[in-house]
Amino acid sequence: MGYGQTSSVSNALAADARSLSNLKLQAGQNTPAAIKEAAKQFESLFMRELIKSMREATMKSGLMDSPGGDLGADLLDQQFAVQMSGQPGGLSDLIAQQLSRQMGMAEPGTAESDKKPAVTPISALNKASVLAAYGTQAATPAATTSQSHFVQRHAEAAAKVEKSSGLPAGYMLGQAGHETGWGKHEIKMPGGAPSFNLFGIKAGPGWNGKVAEVTTTEYVNGAARKTVAKFRAYDSYEASFRDYARLITQSPRYAQASQQTGSVQAFAQSLQKAGYATDPDYATKLGRAINTTLRLQRAQA
Repeated sequence: MGYGQTSSVSNALAADARSLSNLKLQAGQNTPAAIKEAAKQFESLFMRELIKSMREATMKSGLMDSPGGDLGADLLDQQFAVQMSGQPGGLSDLIAQQLSRQMGMAEPGTAESDKKPAVTPISALNKASVLAAYGTQAATPAATTSQSHFVQRHAEAAAKVEKSSGLPAGYMLGQAGHETGWGKHEIKMPGGAPSFNLFGIKAGPGWNGKVAEVTTTEYVNGAARKTVAKFRAYDSYEASFRDYARLITQSPRYAQASQQTGSVQAFAQSLQKAGYATDPDYATKLGRAINTTLRLQRAQA
């Protein structure tokens, strides 16, 4: 995870696809201990989202907000969530009982002779269904129809590029959604043809491909100004994802961002620090978009 690697799943929070995969690998045995650990992680994720929602609803005054403060708050939320989870008689016990029933195993406290044959390894459980059953999805605002359609439309291309580049598909989809208003404001070629540019990458001196010239908003010393800029154009959306991945993983300018994929906030802030966009609130907006995409991916899994 972005705030420090750890070899112990119980000391981390399965809040992203990478951490969840690690949990599934360690919990691939049909044992009570594995079920208990998985239940604790699901409770931790629920508590984290609940704490985050409460913080945003009651403490966002705007006076003390900053990218560094947002990252610190998120890391603190994660620590609180881990510490509050796994308590006797808590939500994790209920989740463990449900998981045991789904796996055909005896629930805690039943006799050995009453056990049923294990039918489903914990690694095969659908994350989204378990989270939804215990209300995690309800702890955050629901995604809009346009956001859901955008993620579904580009999921395949993003997944292909993730395999070759290592960049999480959810991060790329979230940034593409933010840059295009979830598909509503894509860059067009003269005459209205699509440029397939989902990331607002400009056509600098080293670009030899097609170009789309449009009016855009830039921020100079914090003030918004309209200006005409040249943007790269592609032959497909997948080509746009691949060009973006090359930019982030191969350009020294974004070297730090490419190493921060364990944390949404750290990744977004690294991109802003590297000057990906001139909007002073870019990291905050991008972080929200990526988190929305990650929730949609879980729900659509």
